[in-house]
Amino acid sequence: MTLSTYPDAVIPDLSVYDFLFGSLDADDRDRIALVDGTTGTETSYGELVARVNAFAGSLAQRGVKPGDVLGLLCPNSPAFAIAFHGILRAGATVTPINSLYTPEEIASQLTDASARWLLTVSPLLPAAHAAATATGITDDHLVVLDGAPGHPSLTDLLADQATPPVVTIDPATAIAVLPYSSGTTGRPKGVMLSHRNLVANVVQCNASIGLTGHDTVLAVLPFFHIYGLTVLLNFAIKQRARLVTMPRFDLPEFLRLAQDYRCTWLFIAPPIAVALAKHPLVDQFDLSGVKVTFSGAAPLDGALAKAVEARIGCLVRQGYGMTELSPVSHAIPVDRDDIAPSSIGLAVPSVECRLIDTESGEDIVPPEEGPSRPGELLCRGPNVMVGYLGNPEATAATLDADGWLHTGDVATVDASGVYRIVDRLKELIKYKGYQVAPAVLEAVLLGHPLIADAAVIGFHDVDGQEVPKAFVVLQPQAMLGEDDIIAYVAEHVARHEKVRAVEFIDGVPKSTSGKILRKDLRARETQSGAAPVPESVPSAATPRA
Repeated sequence: MTLSTYPDAVIPDLSVYDFLFGSLDADDRDRIALVDGTTGTETSYGELVARVNAFAGSLAQRGVKPGDVLGLLCPNSPAFAIAFHGILRAGATVTPINSLYTPEEIASQLTDASARWLLTVSPLLPAAHAAATATGITDDHLVVLDGAPGHPSLTDLLADQATPPVVTIDPATAIAVLPYSSGTTGRPKGVMLSHRNLVANVVQCNASIGLTGHDTVLAVLPFFHIYGLTVLLNFAIKQRARLVTMPRFDLPEFLRLAQDYRCTWLFIAPPIAVALAKHPLVDQFDLSGVKVTFSGAAPLDGALAKAVEARIGCLVRQGYGMTELSPVSHAIPVDRDDIAPSSIGLAVPSVECRLIDTESGEDIVPPEEGPSRPGELLCRGPNVMVGYLGNPEATAATLDADGWLHTGDVATVDASGVYRIVDRLKELIKYKGYQVAPAVLEAVLLGHPLIADAAVIGFHDVDGQEVPKAFVVLQPQAMLGEDDIIAYVAEHVARHEKVRAVEFIDGVPKSTSGKILRKDLRARETQSGAAPVPESVPSAATPRA
């Protein structure tokens, strides 16, 4: 076992609202908290906290109480921040929903989370309304933040001018947010993150991510993803930074906002790093204000990190985590140029780590010099989830009785405490920072009457990014092509979950117990060296909403 090289973090026993806004002083109130990148509209910290309080009061007046779950289907905007923190201020729980989800996927999450409210925006209303109808959510409980006939809006709720309720919660047990994750394998599960989990991770981030109130952050990574929610939204608010929101990734707009607002921090996923390193459009913009580009959500290649540093003239750092860790457990500090950018850096404060042998389960002792042998990474700390909602079996498989979270990732550690991810035990595919569960895609494929069997793995495209590939066994005499299968899957899943390549095979390799032998399929890829045709740059980063 290794401890973080930092001193233990002091975690306040506060709700997320009290932690983020309780210390707001007169000077803070005049600072700009949020800039809507689409319209240029600015919201000060004083205006933000007033709207959060009013939103919470209106929800309580309309019957929302502690323990209730509200779905939030909304791209990045100031309205997301008001709604999210207003719900928490009312003592309720937010289940953030991927803006790319189909009505069926939205309904599935709402049902599993037992959500009786859904908050969205008008561009997503058709899907939201279909999901609400399917789950029994009435029109008066379907809030359209930017307004739509027959539904309450953000303006309506703020106009109530209701006093926020007096709420008493236990930060350690009250669930603040319920994001959905596939964990180490399987279908998405509700990850119960308490107020203490979220507060702890903001405190932990401060050791490595040197963001201050003088910084401007470009918020393109979605707030519905725990990376965007904790590291961009909550951490930036706590530091009193200025946050410029983008509802979806568009490279020219990303570069324009970074230039015009003199953004000092860019939080990205690796596909955006590809664009920053390679796309000719970058040279048309002045990015001299950028001090740090911080990558997460998927592994960042060291050579790519160096290419971004050389082109932009900024520091490039990488972090590691997972939804179940709120999400950050490791990061490369901004002041540590000696740590390889391809590593995940040091454990954040108050995080304990272990590496265990993947066969025997025995602990791997950190070496006195050089890297250790690989082992599965286990983490324990105040940012570790409470568990999976209504799924004690999955919880026990990931979180053991001693509080150790099994990440499913294989890592090494050196004598200085620097960790590097070298492999993955889990089946989860990380497509452009989004989680794609092979089991979900396999279920869709097997629903096609002309497909006899199927398996899905992740493999790497020409830019080294992981994409979903299907191996398909057709029924006898069936006539289906690759495009037919890609189109069929696309009709049933969100855009980021689409199959990107198909290979037809005679049989899916399986163990004697019937488990798909994905390593055998990956071996085929290694031998063939195949790679799909890359997509255009805007879609090669965070998928569009």
